Amino acid sequence: MTLYKLIDHTADLGMEITGRTKKELFANAAFALFDILIQDTDNKGKASRKTGKRVKIRTVHGADVEDLLVNFLRELLYLFNGLGFVVNQGMIADCSMKRLVVQLTVEPYDPKRHLIKTELKAVTYHGLSVERIKKGWKARVIFDV
Repeated sequence: MTLYKLIDHTADLGMEITGRTKKELFANAAFALFDILIQDTDNKGKASRKTGKRVKIRTVHGADVEDLLVNFLRELLYLFNGLGFVVNQGMIADCSMKRLVVQLTVEPYDPKRHLIKTELKAVTYHGLSVERIKKGWKARVIFDV
């Protein structure tokens, strides 16, 4: 199963994410966000998932599973754009339809090591979907670039 793929969208960036479980879907969404956002130059042009220096635990809420995914991705984008952290790993501790608890291993953004591949401004509700499929879960998300 492919973790994610980019989808065509006029003037924005669309992504389709999959996972065998809802927890895996959210973990893959976090990976996909940072995979398209930055490139770790210490790892010969591939995104690095080295152990970071700090652990951050975040609890995110949403009105439904779609809102929860948007709020989760917005929190990750805020960690990067607002606080200057790159997420290396994430473990979903708890995931219901309206609440998510995640333990994130992060490191400070270092412009000497982290090349910004795509500047993401925001996570949108446009075209948003999260659904249970035969092989697990699938989500579509559009980012404002």
